[in-house]
Amino acid sequence: MNQPRRQAWFALGVLFAINMMNFYDRQIIAAVTEPIRREWDLTDTDMGILGTAFVLIYAAVGVPLGRLSDRWSRTRILSGGVTVWSLLTAVSGATWNYRSMFAARLGVGIGEASCAPAANSLVGDLFPPHQRGRALSIFMLGLPLGIFFSNWLSGTIVQWAGWRTAFYVACVPGLLCGLLTLLIREPKRGQSERNGGAAVRPQRPGSPYLLVLGTPTIVWIIFSGALHNFNMYALNGFVPALIKRYHNLSDRNAGFVAGVILGAVGVVGLLCGGWVADRVQRARPNGRLLVAAIAMLLSAPCIYIGVTRPPGDVASFMGWVGTGVMLMYVYYAGVYAAIQDVVEPGLRGTAMALYFFVMYILGGAFGSYVLGALSDWFAFRAMTAAGQSLVAGRIPEGFRAVGLHQAMYVVPILCFALAIVLFAASRTVARDMQKLADWYKQSSPQLEPSAQRDHV
Repeated sequence: MNQPRRQAWFALGVLFAINMMNFYDRQIIAAVTEPIRREWDLTDTDMGILGTAFVLIYAAVGVPLGRLSDRWSRTRILSGGVTVWSLLTAVSGATWNYRSMFAARLGVGIGEASCAPAANSLVGDLFPPHQRGRALSIFMLGLPLGIFFSNWLSGTIVQWAGWRTAFYVACVPGLLCGLLTLLIREPKRGQSERNGGAAVRPQRPGSPYLLVLGTPTIVWIIFSGALHNFNMYALNGFVPALIKRYHNLSDRNAGFVAGVILGAVGVVGLLCGGWVADRVQRARPNGRLLVAAIAMLLSAPCIYIGVTRPPGDVASFMGWVGTGVMLMYVYYAGVYAAIQDVVEPGLRGTAMALYFFVMYILGGAFGSYVLGALSDWFAFRAMTAAGQSLVAGRIPEGFRAVGLHQAMYVVPILCFALAIVLFAASRTVARDMQKLADWYKQSSPQLEPSAQRDHV
């Protein structure tokens, strides 16, 4: 393996570790929801608002950081971001009430907003188009593995050392990632589009935001991101609590089950999804988006059947919901690479920032909040149907399992809607790829035909 390839794979390894810590730190709050809720006498809506606040600040800060990623050193942005969010994750463990936790999680969101735009832009310049599906799948493995280890380890730590320690433990590996990021060599923008010494210009003239939003496929993908992130935040935020309440498992066992369902299965979904997406992409230009759409269509009935399992039927719940979530992870392998296919190098950070802004503002921000509010509403309805009333202004714990279980049915409905949106995106992507390929030809007449075909 030559030096540039070694450097590219080293960089990908570090980016994978950063992404894993990104989602590890983000998931801790869900893994420790029950002990925090009981200690501070909170509702599911209160816990959902914590997730909403995190997402809103994450999305708002992500757009300027995306533009900065197209103009400044991406490795320095990442190093600073991971250091900040790791320190503030530790601070989360030292909070003394709901308001202080709220402030600490806002800080974590600001730091984590640096990850997606800068990291995805780096991958786009480190790997050529025909390898991006696999490279992005490896990078995105950090998502399921981070969620798996966060649920599993945090659940174990809570049982033996309390919920605060779960936040402290996450700080050290994050700081190490920040140092390793400084060892990555910053690639030139448009580097992976080079061929025979020729290189394309990094960006078309004009407003970067209008250029990105003027691409129909990107608009459909942004819409799909809102639906997908709603579901992922709803599941990640409340499945650990559902397993404890509805299936009556301990913190440790619930953490492991949630880690498998929400995280471990994603490794299979991303690796297999990335491989299948790249294979189908060679046969047809809309292959990646078609694979993602079909996966979403299949995930809906799997999650529905899993949610219908009765209390205590943990094995069936794990099997069906785990299969559905595995298929949901295929989304990342197909869609993230498709964004790179229709956007030129100098706009990739901006495109990812806009995508994440809408994805989180309209999706993630509502996922945890809406599911928490639905859970409280269904719990209240179950309580009144049973002829009981509030105790000290609160819904009795026995009805909270019923409420959260009924709220979960919103997820398979949105999976089906997401499949329709992705099918629509698959109808426009070939035209947008051809449009970009034509611009590459005009930008660099020396670019060989084989390199031009990589973009179609």
